[in-house]
Amino acid sequence: MEPAYLALGAVLLAVVTTDLLWTTLWVEGGAGPLTTRLMSWTWKALRTVAGGNSRVLSLAGPLVLVVSLATWIALLWAGWTVLFAGGENALFDTRDAGPISWVERFYFVGYSVFTMGNGDFTPRDGVWQVATALTTGSGMLFVTLGVTYVLSVLGAVTQKRSVASGISGLGDRSTDILETSWDGDEFRGLDVQLNAISSELDTLVSNHKAYPVLHYFYTPQAGQAPARSIALLDETLTLLRFGVPEQHGRHELALTGARSSVQSYLDTLDSAFVEPADEAPPDPEISVLRDAGIPTVSDGEFGRSVDALDDRRRKLLGLVTSDERQWPGSESTSSRD
Repeated sequence: MEPAYLALGAVLLAVVTTDLLWTTLWVEGGAGPLTTRLMSWTWKALRTVAGGNSRVLSLAGPLVLVVSLATWIALLWAGWTVLFAGGENALFDTRDAGPISWVERFYFVGYSVFTMGNGDFTPRDGVWQVATALTTGSGMLFVTLGVTYVLSVLGAVTQKRSVASGISGLGDRSTDILETSWDGDEFRGLDVQLNAISSELDTLVSNHKAYPVLHYFYTPQAGQAPARSIALLDETLTLLRFGVPEQHGRHELALTGARSSVQSYLDTLDSAFVEPADEAPPDPEISVLRDAGIPTVSDGEFGRSVDALDDRRRKLLGLVTSDERQWPGSESTSSRD
């Protein structure tokens, strides 16, 4: 017996099993500790290599997903291989006599994990037969959970981009959204839009909690990027909540619900290691609303309200920056300059 090999194999199997089940089954727990770090490291490395190239960054999500799956396979395979190395004569060759090499153990575990049937080696009677059955069972568990996880993630990616498109379709700037819905007396129809967006955003929050890998699915189309779209939505809500007097149709219930949904989304960012920006983004341009004939509060009152949102807006800017995007409205400003 080799206790060191037995202990190392058991540790590797415990790590990969815990991380696999944590990531795929615990919908409120985010990704497992190992997967969380792998996702973050892979994204940071790809951002460094890409140098801002959107086409390269669009590979991030699939690459992070593949790296996670490959790591689970590698640890599962290595764990069982080392474990079988810990037993004296745990396996024997049905064709040739002699000691079992590491390559042969690796081969035996491989066809057991991937349920390929019996090969040239067989386990000794007793505990090693049970261990072989567990090896095959762990392989079936991995395949089942892995396929289900990938399909669920891809469905969530589609929903994520749909939410972003719905928000971006209202306008390129927060002031554009409010100007479009203003009918001279109130923001007609805006409450319906906010309620619909809140519902979709709540679903997105649930998906992000269950599948944190969603943070790393990058799209070259800015209009389909939730990071930018959610920042755009929150700037619109800030203008509406703190820039427009209450008596002018602010739709308080829909406004409160939408702001709560955005905050719930921001609360998921800790799992993706998104850090707040050092400084808050520029204040929303309330003067644009005033010029469009929309009643507003004074600049001083609005400025004080925006200052109170410093932490929230810095976190939003950190989200936008981490996604290699520009703050909503700054693209238009840059193009005019």
